[in-house]
Amino acid sequence: MALKEKIILGIDPGTVVMGYGLIGITGQKIRIVEMGVLKLSKFPDHADRLNRIYVRVHELCEQYKPESCAIEAPFFGKNVQSMLKLGRAQGVAMAAAMQSKIPMEEYSPKKVKQSVTGNGSATKEQLWTTIQKILKFEETPQYLDASDAVGVALCHHFQSKFPIANLKSGQGWDKFIKDNPGRVKIKK
Repeated sequence: MALKEKIILGIDPGTVVMGYGLIGITGQKIRIVEMGVLKLSKFPDHADRLNRIYVRVHELCEQYKPESCAIEAPFFGKNVQSMLKLGRAQGVAMAAAMQSKIPMEEYSPKKVKQSVTGNGSATKEQLWTTIQKILKFEETPQYLDASDAVGVALCHHFQSKFPIANLKSGQGWDKFIKDNPGRVKIKK
């Protein structure tokens, strides 16, 4: 019986460039299904940009039917207006995925980098180099927003595969063992 491919959509939200990446997982094999960017700088109206984000994410959800969607959380910057715009972009992308009944998870940029590279302070270039090694992928994207989105999808896969990394401080192995009895073998 052939294994069914699980698809994860990763999104790096932005109001100038939004990156997206879809990965497919079959057993232990991970591949890039599609990655790209939505260039929004040519549209001066912010509401038009938000609509285009919504439409593109909805199209990706309808076309690929991902099992889950992961989005990068905005980091706190000094410019409040930029943060508000980025938050709106993230919100409409999330709404589009939820409209398609796709579960959504959010990860900080540091969590994505830590999960994929092992270094929460890695650069965008280091993240992409690691993704290339993991996925045995030679091409270099024109925009690192696309590779960041693939990183978000990979982070979600790794966090889903190894839920112990998601436990809050103080929960530890006891909670993991209690919540995952079928994944733990006790030697007598």
